[in-house]
Amino acid sequence: MASSLPIGRRTELTGNRIRERRLVLGLKQADLAEAVGISASYLNLIEHNRRRIGGKLLVALARELAVEPAQLSEGADATLYDALQSVARAHGGNADAPPEIDRIDEMAGRFPGWAALIAAQQKRIASLDAMVEGLRDRIGHDPLLAEAMHEVLSSVAAIRSTADILVREADIDAVWRGRFHRNLHEEAERLSTRATALIRHFEPDEAEADARAASTPTETVEAMFEAAGHHFPEIEAHGRDAIPAVLARAAGMNDPATRALGERWLLAYANDAARLPLAVMRPAAEAAGYDPAQLLRLGQGDVALVLRRLATLPRKTELAPGAPPFGLAVCDGAGALIFRRRLAAFSIPRFGAGCPLWPLYRALGRPGQPEMSLIDMPQGARFRAWAVSQPTAPTGFGEAPVMQAVMLLTPIADEAQGAAQGLAQMAAIPAGPGCHLCPRRACPARH
Repeated sequence: MASSLPIGRRTELTGNRIRERRLVLGLKQADLAEAVGISASYLNLIEHNRRRIGGKLLVALARELAVEPAQLSEGADATLYDALQSVARAHGGNADAPPEIDRIDEMAGRFPGWAALIAAQQKRIASLDAMVEGLRDRIGHDPLLAEAMHEVLSSVAAIRSTADILVREADIDAVWRGRFHRNLHEEAERLSTRATALIRHFEPDEAEADARAASTPTETVEAMFEAAGHHFPEIEAHGRDAIPAVLARAAGMNDPATRALGERWLLAYANDAARLPLAVMRPAAEAAGYDPAQLLRLGQGDVALVLRRLATLPRKTELAPGAPPFGLAVCDGAGALIFRRRLAAFSIPRFGAGCPLWPLYRALGRPGQPEMSLIDMPQGARFRAWAVSQPTAPTGFGEAPVMQAVMLLTPIADEAQGAAQGLAQMAAIPAGPGCHLCPRRACPARH
């Protein structure tokens, strides 16, 4: 993703960077000027951004200052700049003095070490936030935990009731007293067993931890997709015949339920790849700027297919071109999330429902009508979302269709990008990650 700082603004800061680098090295202005063959007064004008430079003079200054010319002319690279801008958006609203976003490049040039540290901390904070949300979500909806806690509380209630009878009724018959004591013993044993199982569930030993990177089949299969970047070249090339090889090298597939779920998800991936091959989808998506609205013809009426395929394209990296970051959420007709591709700053719960205001759920009420929306998350991040609800398979006369909704997401870096995409006049939806994690207390959809 290109830096959000205008090119003109980045160029104007060249003199500042030269001066800051010279001061870091402890060079006098006159000495640096003499080394590159110009006067000290001319260098002074350059350092105060009153003279533009380039070509041989820029290269000579960069050589004397022991940096790359691009570091003087362009400043902080786009990745670092975008990371610092993300920090400002995420935490600037809570600060007494708002951060000077227009001086990010100047800060990165003067204090590159601190800038990199702040960017790394923001990345770590985002990772920890996602982990905390996942754990809170799991604790609130983990079926094993819910069942175990129900049995623990049942045993505690039985022990308390039996103990109350023994304390209050002093003249109980010996036979009945023996039965009560036996009940106490049995319930205590059951309680001990359940407590031990809970400890093992949350604190497995090393051997169990290695074999159980995730506790449920869904988590394990999601980890397989995440590790592959949701793109499987073997399946793209060889279709469903490549599924066994993909499963063979994936961790945690020895469990029958996990393997069956993995096969089902990979088979759906293979079917999509066969219907809309990568050789057709990738160049068309690049030509259309990865805009689903311009690619609908490829799906021949299947909008959900186009959205799913965009989420499986290889992502752009520093070394290779590719698709922008896409997130994906799929739910069934009851609103239960059955598949997801996670996206930074947009939390999609693993258990339970997402935000009632998501276009994903709105699409369920309007089958076959694709829509595009803007979403504002509580931390200030903005996303463009496309959603549609369709039957999963053709149905016969009189048969109820099985519905499924799909939502594709991509972040909007800044207002300039939003304006370029024609989104300036579109009202945004103030949504969140789901009511149990959302800080929007006054939301009318909160439950």
